[in-house]
Amino acid sequence: MSKARKDPCKPYACRIQACLSENNYQEDRCVEVLEQMRVCCLKWHKESLCCSGIDLQKSYIKTTTNVKTGNSSTK
Repeated sequence: MSKARKDPCKPYACRIQACLSENNYQEDRCVEVLEQMRVCCLKWHKESLCCSGIDLQKSYIKTTTNVKTGNSSTK
């Protein structure tokens, strides 16, 4: 019998729950953790049960573009 494989994104899901709990469930205070989960799911979405319901197209980190220079920055 083989061991069941661990879900590669489960640690990120646990970090999201902890962050949300510590910040009164204000998603905007946990964007870095949410983005880490999304990045994990981009790689492991076919194997990770934790990734169901994660929008892989939605980046949680907001970027702004300077209209004059065309440079983008992360906020």
